[in-house]
Amino acid sequence: MSLPIVAIIGRPNVGKSTVVNRLAKVQDAIVFDEPGVTRDRTYKPAFWNDRDFLVVDTGGLVFDDDTEFLPLIREQAMAALAESSAAIFVVDGKQGLTTADEEIALWLRQQTVPVVLAVNKCESLDHGIIQAAEFWALGLGEPFAMSGIHGNGTGEVLDQIVGFLPPTDQVEDTPEVRVAIAGRPNVGKSSLLNAFVGEKRSIVSPISGTTRDAIDMLVERDEKKYRLIDTAGIRKKKNVEYGPEFFGINRAFKAIDRSDVVLLVIDALDGVTDQDQKLAGRIADEGRACIVVVNKWDAIEKDSDTIYEYEKLVRARLHYMEWAEIIFISAETGQRVEKIFDMIDIAAEQHKRRVSTSVINEVIEDGVRWHSPPTTRQGRQGRIYYGTQVSSKPPTIALFVNDPALLNDNYRRYIERQFRQSLGFQGTPLRLLWRGKKMRAHGARQSQPSHESLGTGI
Repeated sequence: MSLPIVAIIGRPNVGKSTVVNRLAKVQDAIVFDEPGVTRDRTYKPAFWNDRDFLVVDTGGLVFDDDTEFLPLIREQAMAALAESSAAIFVVDGKQGLTTADEEIALWLRQQTVPVVLAVNKCESLDHGIIQAAEFWALGLGEPFAMSGIHGNGTGEVLDQIVGFLPPTDQVEDTPEVRVAIAGRPNVGKSSLLNAFVGEKRSIVSPISGTTRDAIDMLVERDEKKYRLIDTAGIRKKKNVEYGPEFFGINRAFKAIDRSDVVLLVIDALDGVTDQDQKLAGRIADEGRACIVVVNKWDAIEKDSDTIYEYEKLVRARLHYMEWAEIIFISAETGQRVEKIFDMIDIAAEQHKRRVSTSVINEVIEDGVRWHSPPTTRQGRQGRIYYGTQVSSKPPTIALFVNDPALLNDNYRRYIERQFRQSLGFQGTPLRLLWRGKKMRAHGARQSQPSHESLGTGI
């Protein structure tokens, strides 16, 4: 059973995102003193009394202006209300009743969704009652004074809301795979999210920077759950001004950090840019599994060799992510979009995979037999005694050796290739930790494990 949804509705800059942060007990939604910061629907889990539910933040509603994104924001807010069990109409107690509030109240009275009226920015308990009183005129029942910043009055609002929610299903949820959709502005990230969920979930516009916040969406497919996170487009740092875009990019980086798999979206018309390379480097450094999604493939003129030549170019530009799978899609037409889920399953499974010590040492033994570690001019040879996996997400293997300095980069890359050829680890980075004797025993001399007796350098 899906969790019930509570929509947060109101005109711009009344503190809706602050209220969402307060109800969800997080600081995720971008809060900035500028109208129009929130544009898409963003969902956050919340709990009150015995009820679990989702709060959905929406953009500020304006009915008498059709400039820029305002019609699209209205569309998103209306879609949020349509899927909700109840709504919280947030108004500004400091500014008082406005014509825009009256227009939204008129629209809400025509809907079937129950509404709780929350008068925000009532920081003073005594004065808050006076501030809230004039909002009786909206005809939506009792106005509840509250402060999203300080939290006073929140309990009264939630007590009203949970009365409209169905009981929470107590069946244990299936674990979800967290998937971040990342890339430069205007490469089609929001279009890809919409293609995944089969609805206009994110605002799609040819104007770069449309998505401001990281947008979560839970999708179920073949009894598996995927939390898809659409992120703000990441531009070069020097081009980013302090404000909503700055916070949006920080949210994008946090979304990458908390994901299991990252879909790195590339614009097929632009190819792999320098910014794409930097973003790929960050994904690899964070140890996230990754799939390179080349979008807008339908706009490329091609023949039977085009896809293979293009893949070579992508591989060359992203040579440090040779382990990542590549797929060519069109989010606009839906071409190959469904195949991405299968690739996510594989990458997520490999990302959390664990391999026994005995299997790891079989791979090492076989690799050393085919290619012995290098020997210095002084006759010193590197030796790998044994290896063991010490963690996952990403898979991390500690290799215990006589002296890490004797094993150069070429040989280390060779050993990593052996692990990948023998064990797979498709779609995930693989970290190898090279540990010498001093690292293992704080400088104390240790006897060598029996693997050295094989005479192959193991």
